[in-house]
Amino acid sequence: MIDLYTFPTPNGWKVSIMLEEVALPYNVHVVHIGNDEQFASDFLKISPNNKIPAIVDSEGPRGKPISVFESGAILIYLARKTGSVLLPDDPRQFTAVTEWLMFQMASIGPMFGQMGHFVRFAKEDIPYGKKRYTDESRRILGVMDKRLGDVDYLAGEYSIADIASFGWTRSAESMFAGLTEWPNVERWFRIVGERPAVQRGLKVPCLE
Repeated sequence: MIDLYTFPTPNGWKVSIMLEEVALPYNVHVVHIGNDEQFASDFLKISPNNKIPAIVDSEGPRGKPISVFESGAILIYLARKTGSVLLPDDPRQFTAVTEWLMFQMASIGPMFGQMGHFVRFAKEDIPYGKKRYTDESRRILGVMDKRLGDVDYLAGEYSIADIASFGWTRSAESMFAGLTEWPNVERWFRIVGERPAVQRGLKVPCLE
């Protein structure tokens, strides 16, 4: 059984979507980041960076429990645990998936997140911050759009790279009031969003 520590954010959705895709049973533990619950000492033992998501697998390698933090690392762990095609063994395909997963971790998430912070949540109006991260987010969407003009999914076939990127693209869609400026991203976003596992994963955790 997997214990998932999460909150409804783009990073949290990565893992709940992945768990739904690979059909692993899991328990959900809500870590309310608005209440600073991520800084609790017990959670620190699981996630040294005090961030969601994190998991504890009671049946880890050699049957021993293991905790995993950082969303990208969790996706890789779950793919390897289940032998999922979402992280192929073929060296070329594996490389493509990890390239685009790292692109999400290094560019999509940080830049889209900073855009959201400066445009929506910053307590001060900082035009430089707004412009810098909005412009960079547009550039990144352009990179994605060019790639998705050649392939159906970021690494060619549907993979953990798409799972990692979907939630943050959902955030960008809201920020830009749609993705019509990037038609290939818009198509990809619609197709990924129609997957039943994605729809289920986006409902985790339910805070009602």
